[in-house]
Amino acid sequence: MTLFEKIVARQIPAEILHEDERSIAFRDIHPQAPIHFLVVPKKPIARLAQATDQDQPVLGHLLWTARVVAAASGLAESGYRVVINNGRDGGESVPHLHLHVLGGRSMEWPPG
Repeated sequence: MTLFEKIVARQIPAEILHEDERSIAFRDIHPQAPIHFLVVPKKPIARLAQATDQDQPVLGHLLWTARVVAAASGLAESGYRVVINNGRDGGESVPHLHLHVLGGRSMEWPPG
């Protein structure tokens, strides 16, 4: 069971910002920006590269959730960054698909 599955199951505490039948959003415990939260599907999908055609609705829902929580966090006007790490070279540290949403400061380009 991944760290995120344990958060969904309430086996590990998290500061939950949003939850519905398909996703959960919570603050990152090691924030890289003044506002940094994660959006995680409740259905375990190891990484974006392993999503199937049947996962298309939940993938869209994750982006919708990122937008809703970002707006509720006051980021709609100033902007924010959405990041998905995929695989070792992509910086993935937890094998459960998740979106990082970062805001509250200007983001640099290129990242990483």
